[in-house]
Amino acid sequence: MPLHLTLRQRHDAISRVRNFTRSLKLRLTLGVVAVLVVGTGAVAGLLVWHAERDTVAAQRHRQMSETVRTAQVLARRAIDLQRALQVAAAKLDPATVGDRTRLAAFIGALPVLNSMFASIHVVLPSGRMEFLQQDGVVSFPGLDLLDRPHIRMTLQERRPLISSAFTSRLTGEPTIVFTYPLIRDGALYGVLSGSLRLSDRDLLADLVIDDASGSLLVVTDLDGLILAHPTPGDVSTPVARQPRLDEAFAAWVAAGSPAEPAGLSLPHRDQIVSLSGVPGTDWVVWRALPTAEVLAPFAAGRKGAMRLVIGWLAATSLVVFGLLAWLLRPLALLSVRAQHLFDGQHDPQEGWPRARGEIGHLAQVLRHVGSERAHLEVFNSQVLRKLSSVMSAAPIGIAFTRDAHFELVSAELCRMLGRAESELLGHPIEMIYPDRADYLATLEHMEPLFRDGRPYEGEWSLQRADGSVFPAQLRGRAVDGMAREFGIIWTVSDVTTHVASRELLEWSATHDVLTGLANRKLLEHRLGEVFAARVDRATSAVVVIDLDHFKVINDRAGHAAGDTVLKAVANAMTSKVRASDLVARTGGDEFALVLPGCSLEVAMRISDEILAAVRAIGVTWKGETLRVGASIGVAMLEPGTTSVDAWVAQADTSCYEVKRAGRDAVLASGGANLLPA
Repeated sequence: MPLHLTLRQRHDAISRVRNFTRSLKLRLTLGVVAVLVVGTGAVAGLLVWHAERDTVAAQRHRQMSETVRTAQVLARRAIDLQRALQVAAAKLDPATVGDRTRLAAFIGALPVLNSMFASIHVVLPSGRMEFLQQDGVVSFPGLDLLDRPHIRMTLQERRPLISSAFTSRLTGEPTIVFTYPLIRDGALYGVLSGSLRLSDRDLLADLVIDDASGSLLVVTDLDGLILAHPTPGDVSTPVARQPRLDEAFAAWVAAGSPAEPAGLSLPHRDQIVSLSGVPGTDWVVWRALPTAEVLAPFAAGRKGAMRLVIGWLAATSLVVFGLLAWLLRPLALLSVRAQHLFDGQHDPQEGWPRARGEIGHLAQVLRHVGSERAHLEVFNSQVLRKLSSVMSAAPIGIAFTRDAHFELVSAELCRMLGRAESELLGHPIEMIYPDRADYLATLEHMEPLFRDGRPYEGEWSLQRADGSVFPAQLRGRAVDGMAREFGIIWTVSDVTTHVASRELLEWSATHDVLTGLANRKLLEHRLGEVFAARVDRATSAVVVIDLDHFKVINDRAGHAAGDTVLKAVANAMTSKVRASDLVARTGGDEFALVLPGCSLEVAMRISDEILAAVRAIGVTWKGETLRVGASIGVAMLEPGTTSVDAWVAQADTSCYEVKRAGRDAVLASGGANLLPA
């Protein structure tokens, strides 16, 4: 007993939970909360989106300003380096260049120049490095530098240049070189140059940054090769390999690689990237700042706001739920009464709650529905009894289907299908089709007719319960073509006898009744097909066969004996031909063969075998053995054959020649291959 009570209590608890989750109060509360969530979320999201967008735009402008400023600083630094070389070049005369001792003393007396460059070089007009001072050490290496573009162009164009980044042959490190031509009285007597090691940050000094805020500053040339980077190992590598700049670099290249001194803003998935060209050089300054760093305060504020919104929504939900529970209490009473609307144990006019507004109107409607339902049940009961009587007495199968399932079936249909009524009701109509393809084809044919309000009629194979199949005539009409959910009325007739008679009639129209061979009509149709499909390299043959001495059998033994001999001849012929060949009886003792795709040799072999088979026939009739022979004419379908009649005439001519020559032989058109008996 305690266990029973526990199970019952558990079941009741589960039912109460299920009913609560399905209640209108809960759904309305959830709907109100959902509207509040969507509305609040949309407004808050829109405000935050605008704030984030404006913040990113402001930071993008600030970043661009910093990038332009850095580019200007770099430009001034490049000018200072060139100016230092210009001042030294003005004091360096040809005599000093030609004297190594004086040249070493001269360069050594320029401490400002030595502090600005990692190394100082003097190159002669021939391209040979005459002098090198590096890290305070003087040498005269004599290297040929004409292969260096910056040296060659300075000598040719007589103007100062800044080289691209390259690997120094002396130090093996990435380097850039500033050059200045040595010219006196219009004569060029050398080049003064200074180099900067990129790995030592000589180019940017304190400007290249990667600070705690995540900002990154990089300098590249116009080809995207890094000249300065916070990480020395990244110098002389392509900027396209930088994860924080790769997308921006691709967009910059796609735009034509503009080196705008006024600055550019470039797109990147998670970075604010700006670019500025360095005036007077082929350098570009890149600056990147993570978007997440800029928006970090918004993320923190969003979490705090979310906690407040969740608390507010929870309180609002409780208030809304309580208010709805009070407002919808009459609806709960109405639900209890509506459960007994059609059970027949309550008066349709009694037990309804009193309420105003929509609930009161709904109670009145349900009260009226209950009364009308009682009258309708009586009427439907009478209609169903009449319909059942009609379906039981009908001599054909009748069915009513809805959604492709049986809802009503007649006794005759059950008998026809070999199934009980219970085996059909509620089951899909597809079950009575032996092939699903036939069922789908039926749907394809009837759908357009029903849409146009027309009935459907068709003949299909149906399957009985024992698996046997029979032909049936189906007729169907939708109860309402505009509302197919009302169902379809079907009548089903077994047309096995009708189909058999029709097939026999169709067969008789193209076959000889006595021998079962094709008749002249089918022979002419087949000849026409072969003739129309002929090609130059494919051959076909027609064979005309006329039995020898058959008239004697008819005259002496009678037509019954002759018919027996004809049947034996037909069997002999069909046993010697191929599956693709056609054997036809064209007259009393006349036959013909159509051999498509057949060479002369094969046609003669088949004809010879048929002649031998006919010779071998011996029909015993009233103590006498009846025998016949055959005269056979063969004609090949040649490219020059003009018509079917001309083709058959050739075979007829050959057959006539055989008879004239003594019968019982095979002859192809042309007469050169007569096979005597």
